[in-house]
Parts: sequence; structure tokens; C-alpha cells
Amino acid sequence: MGYRIQESAQVHETASIGDHSSIWDLAQVREGAVLGDHCTVGRGAYIGTGVRVGANVKIQNYALVYEPARLADGVFVGPAVVFTNDHRPRSVGPDGTLKGAADWEPVGVDVAEGASIGARAVCVAPVRIGRWAMVAAGAVVTRDVPDFALVMGVPAERAGWVGRTGSRLEADGDRRWRCPDTGARFAERDGALVEIEAEEAA
Repeated sequence: MGYRIQESAQVHETASIGDHSSIWDLAQVREGAVLGDHCTVGRGAYIGTGVRVGANVKIQNYALVYEPARLADGVFVGPAVVFTNDHRPRSVGPDGTLKGAADWEPVGVDVAEGASIGARAVCVAPVRIGRWAMVAAGAVVTRDVPDFALVMGVPAERAGWVGRTGSRLEADGDRRWRCPDTGARFAERDGALVEIEAEEAA
């Protein structure tokens, strides 16, 4: 039980850190942030006020996770990823006076179970990254990403589908897909992908 926090990290006393989690050098975890069990926060990473992070999440070096982001279980955030939180950023108001904390409404990035965000990707809030989706390194995400989608580019566009292992799915008949690693099967409908077994069990 317990967790590990390096001496140079800054973790606010109101933050909640799950068992077996590790906060590495120069990382900062702000007020009211919640990290689940078995999480890793890399060197120089930033976790904003009130951010919610599930279990088994890896946030790599120098990633910036601004509030009010939500990360579900099993999410991977690559090095130097940025989650924004202001849809219309301005330092000053129309009259030129400095804006304060009450002068804007934060919006967040919502990352669903098992999704992966590649190194130096930018997710422009408000946006949702779907279950087991994969955002390529350097991509700029400006709209929601479907479950199991592989997106890349600036702005990010869907370039294929991936399974739970991260491998690209292979075509398996009309609007059907198969994972080469696990054999899991999927069906594509209206731009969305569903796991066939899960659908049949419902």
C-alpha cells in the first residue's frame, strides 16, 4: 500500500493519490486532483486543479493536463502532450484590462477507457477521445474521436481503426474488422465501431 512521490515533485495536500502510484521529479499535482491506483506521473508533468484520473494511467514526462480534464482507467498520455482548457483564450478583456480567474469558463478534455495520446499531441478542449482510440504523435485534435479510431495529422483525421492492443484492425468483410493480435471482431456503423461480441451480449 502507499505511493511514491519524489522530493522535487509538488503535490498539494488536498490532492488524492492512489495506492502504488508514482509522482516523479518536478511534477506538479494541483489542489483537489484525484489519481487512481497504479498511476505514473512523469518528470515535469502538470496535473491541474480538480483533474480526475482513473487507475492504471500513465502520464509521461512534461505532459500538461489542465483542468477540468477527465482521464478514465488505462489511459496513456505521451511525453509533452497538451490538454487545453480555454476555447477562446485571451490575456485581456476587450477594454485591455487583465482577465482574472472569474473572467473565463474552463472547458475540458475527456479521455475514455484505454485511449492513448501520442507524444506532443495537442487536444483542444472541449473534446472527447473515445474508448481505446489512438491519437498519433504530433496530432492536433479539434473534434471528438470515436471509440477505437486512429487519428493523425493537423487537424487530426481518422486514418483507420485500432483494437485494444493498439494494432490496426484488418478488413474482415463488409464493414467488418478483425484484430490481428486477439482475433476480436468489430462492426462499423455510421462512422462508429462496435465490438461484435459485446453488442451480441447486450
